[in-house]
Amino acid sequence: MRGTEKQQVTMLSLATPDKRVPADHPLRRIKALADQALAALSPTFDEMYSAVGRPSIPPERLLKGTLLMAFYSIRSERLLCEQLDYNLLYRWFLDMDMVEDSIDHSTFSRNRARLLEHEVAAKFLAEVVSAARSAKLTSDDHFTVDGTLIEAWASVKSFRPKGESPDQRKPPDDPGNPTVNFHGEKRSNDTHESTTDPEAKLARKGNNQPAKLSYLANALMENRNGLVVDLRIDTATGTGEREGALALLDEHVEGREGVTLGGDAGYDVASFVEAVRERGVTPHIAQTRDKRRSSAVDGRTTRHAGYAISQRIRKRVEEIFGWAKTVACFRKTRFRGKARTQFAAHLVAAAYNLLRMARLMPAPA
Repeated sequence: MRGTEKQQVTMLSLATPDKRVPADHPLRRIKALADQALAALSPTFDEMYSAVGRPSIPPERLLKGTLLMAFYSIRSERLLCEQLDYNLLYRWFLDMDMVEDSIDHSTFSRNRARLLEHEVAAKFLAEVVSAARSAKLTSDDHFTVDGTLIEAWASVKSFRPKGESPDQRKPPDDPGNPTVNFHGEKRSNDTHESTTDPEAKLARKGNNQPAKLSYLANALMENRNGLVVDLRIDTATGTGEREGALALLDEHVEGREGVTLGGDAGYDVASFVEAVRERGVTPHIAQTRDKRRSSAVDGRTTRHAGYAISQRIRKRVEEIFGWAKTVACFRKTRFRGKARTQFAAHLVAAAYNLLRMARLMPAPA
């Protein structure tokens, strides 16, 4: 029979957000892993806040809110806080009840300086990687390194000569979006810098590609399941990828017999290959196809079967960059400055690892 539409809204309800989330929802396992990592950071959170005064928004809620933004491609904190008013799944993930007021979007900005000061994002990623290592999901012997460009939150129009005062500029035809003509002007990072984000550098991905204000993201991936060990933001320079790779090796990889490092042909430089070997790591670097120079990786390395395996698995690092730039909306950073962009990169890497770990770990009984 036809049902009738009820005009009166239910006034009392005993339902909780947990009751509305399906038992087999993938966020349940992710939430358990995230809560485990955040519980290990409780001493750090205690140092961040005073013992007296009005209670603040829990830092765990802010970090998990940032994870939700990566999982569901939410482009801003303002939009996340808007959806918290009516999305029960998001409320459940942030441990909010049915009647609790939503978070104000300015809370993220006001607490970000405190989180940056105590390096919370880096510690959170380290706890997630430690949990994966405890579950035997990571390799301690085989790694891959690669780099990509992350667009800065700055327009090319802000790339002005260093030391230029506002009085030296011509009056804009449109204050909101002035017309700028760069034809005939030689611009470089040595003579120009962005007035919006001075730490961003003008860089391009390759020949015949447009130059944009960018940061360089260097990723270190373990080869067993393709998890991110670290995602570091560096200055976009011609040697930034190789310098960043060595810095990641020094921090996360213990040099000993059997440890390998994979990479594309961009790392096939004699100085880099020699530096990797000096650290006790075997460089499984792809050989260059440039006929103008010879490869620094010879038959002593390429003859082994492990070299071919590393060359096949190293391409999975592109999955990390692809997910971060599309799903996690990290193709272009939303922040100004290297420190804040690094904060976002660590949380994006943690979100990627949590998704992978939730699928790789055995289902609970």
